[in-house]
Amino acid sequence: MKVSKFGGSSLSSAEQLNKVLNIVRSDEERKFIVVSAPGKRNPDDTKVTDALIKYYNNYTSGKDVTTDQEWIIKRYKDMADELGLSPKIIDTISEAIKQLADLPIENNDFLYDTFLAAGEDNNAKLIAAFFSKNGLSARYIHPQKAGIFVTGEPGNARILPSSYDKLENLRDYEGVLVIPGFFGATLDNHICTFSRGGSDITGSIVAAGVKADLYENFTDVNGIYAAHPGVVKKPHSIPELTYKEMRELAYAGFNVLHDEALIPAYRGRIPLVIKNTNNPEHPGTRIVLEHTGADVPVVGIAGDDKFVSIDISKYLMNREVGFGRKVLQILEDLNIRFEHMPTGIDDMSIVLRERELTPIKEQEIISQLTHNLEVDHVEIKRGLSILMIVGENMKSHIGVTATATKAFSDNHINLTMISQGSSEVSVMFVINTENEKKAVRALYNAFFSK
Repeated sequence: MKVSKFGGSSLSSAEQLNKVLNIVRSDEERKFIVVSAPGKRNPDDTKVTDALIKYYNNYTSGKDVTTDQEWIIKRYKDMADELGLSPKIIDTISEAIKQLADLPIENNDFLYDTFLAAGEDNNAKLIAAFFSKNGLSARYIHPQKAGIFVTGEPGNARILPSSYDKLENLRDYEGVLVIPGFFGATLDNHICTFSRGGSDITGSIVAAGVKADLYENFTDVNGIYAAHPGVVKKPHSIPELTYKEMRELAYAGFNVLHDEALIPAYRGRIPLVIKNTNNPEHPGTRIVLEHTGADVPVVGIAGDDKFVSIDISKYLMNREVGFGRKVLQILEDLNIRFEHMPTGIDDMSIVLRERELTPIKEQEIISQLTHNLEVDHVEIKRGLSILMIVGENMKSHIGVTATATKAFSDNHINLTMISQGSSEVSVMFVINTENEKKAVRALYNAFFSK
């Protein structure tokens, strides 16, 4: 039994929906279909989700929303007409889109989420009707009826553990269930979305809840590449990754799969495969608990920018009990999350994302470190990127880090920091952003050129 999730690019037009129909019809084990909102049909097009954001902004600003409603409805109608669907489905979708403008604005913390969720919800209705018209026994089911209950955190919902018992009952349904992704329902009947890109999360939750044999995530690429194809020319696709490896790569810039989507499937011990809607015969990339394939040290290389570091020096720092805790307490009091913390005996660097550090917070950190903790020196470095080489088998291979640092040296790239966790799944390098692409290519050539 399989759960199959299709992304926005896979559902952007009638042509794409026909591909999805053929994929679902080709395997009777594909019983649960999780769908995103329609994506772009071409580079100049607008995603339905973005159109809904504009609709929300105009509605809450008191502006006329007729044009917004008509554009969104027409987007669905164009697909329905091309697919030969009954006008009844568009009447249903049209009513749902227009009713959003009847919702209360004041004291409605879930209004924005309700607008955004309409993209996935109405697409699921259309796709279920399309499947049924073409001979599949298919039905649309709302996440609340399916049992996807979440915490009341707008834009950052978390699945409630009790949901998994309810989701297991979906196994008893006949035919194919089409479930909108990206959102769930709170216990007091509010629509609440996962973080953006959260249809991946819905698919993973459903897979764990129904105890699926496989969770398929269909997108527009042949799986996951060993490096970003926009940086490295024709990188090879990775046939197999472990969950730990995928988590590291997703963190460091691989955006094929929402990193939170790994959690339910990982805990449910369900294999996951990334596949291409436009090339479904390609095996894609499997994500598993343990490797079954070749024993290679590095499976992928990822890079991400917009990091800063807070570099602190204090003589005899290592002898001062509680110094690290006091530094982190300053960040916690300012509601700042840190990413990494390499240390020496008299110095400490705290790496965090640029967005966490506003000018006011920066001044407060420097003031507290200087006056309260009496550090000898503190400096904020900007324009940093993080590069990671990832592979669970690195721990059984000698010289992996040496190969990486030699690649940097040969290409005249200076390293600011190096860090490796105790699990030895990845090695992190911090460099100046201006060298990021060159560094990724250098690492790829060092580990994959053969």
